Amino acid sequence: MPRKLFCEYGPLAYRISRWKVRTVRSLQNLFSRERIAKTIEPQPLPALLYSHKSLIRRQLGTVDMRLQNNKAQNLSTAAPKISGVLLRPGETFSFWAMVGSCSAKKGYLPGLTLKQGQTGEGVGGGMCQFTNLLHWLALHSPLTVTEHHHHDGYDLFPDFGRQVPFGSGTSIQYNNLDYRLRNDTKNTFQIRVWTTETHLCGEIRAVNPLPYRFHIVETQSFFTREPDGLYRNNVVERRTTDAATGTLLEQTVLRRSHALVMYDESYVPEDKIKDAEQES
Repeated sequence: MPRKLFCEYGPLAYRISRWKVRTVRSLQNLFSRERIAKTIEPQPLPALLYSHKSLIRRQLGTVDMRLQNNKAQNLSTAAPKISGVLLRPGETFSFWAMVGSCSAKKGYLPGLTLKQGQTGEGVGGGMCQFTNLLHWLALHSPLTVTEHHHHDGYDLFPDFGRQVPFGSGTSIQYNNLDYRLRNDTKNTFQIRVWTTETHLCGEIRAVNPLPYRFHIVETQSFFTREPDGLYRNNVVERRTTDAATGTLLEQTVLRRSHALVMYDESYVPEDKIKDAEQES
């Protein structure tokens, strides 16, 4: 039997552990030499590189829709704190440096949270959708992702209206699990985000247009039945093409997923399921 972590010895131990990791991260941030982006420019930069929107209220298995409605308010509260931020050459974008803690005093409501393959709820829940959008925008730019955490090993929800490939999401937790981007180019970039009644919307812009484009594709998508359950498998690639000719310049594997399905297997089409031996 695996040895229990200190944080697993009850609510008090969990709070102590949480305080410790937050304090350590705060000290790391304080003494870091990173130049954190802080400047907000209300006017959009001239070159639109990519835009995307994601549905806020999605049916996620048996998740209470109350949490989805609360998430809508959480996203609308956080969006103005980021929208318009500039990433000048050498600067780093930090999600938590911009948004800060998501407390009830700031207007945040209980939303969906994910931890070790299990769903729950907590004040400010639903922020993963925000960083999912930011990551999807970043993948369509030359910005360098310097901190990115996954919901490793678990496929938590069936594909109800999925717009982006499985495995391209993010996991965050104030303030020790952050999402960060660094601008290693000579161009200046801008992230703009906003909410409508139905969607979280975003775009990434720049002072100068790019001579190439990025395309994110999913390949080798299938499920395997294994001794301990059903697993989702896929590969996510980024293909860089010349903006003028469409010529493929570079092809990079971003993510290989092998995730245990945590929902009713009846949601998975039979023709998508293979025996593990066939794929070994």
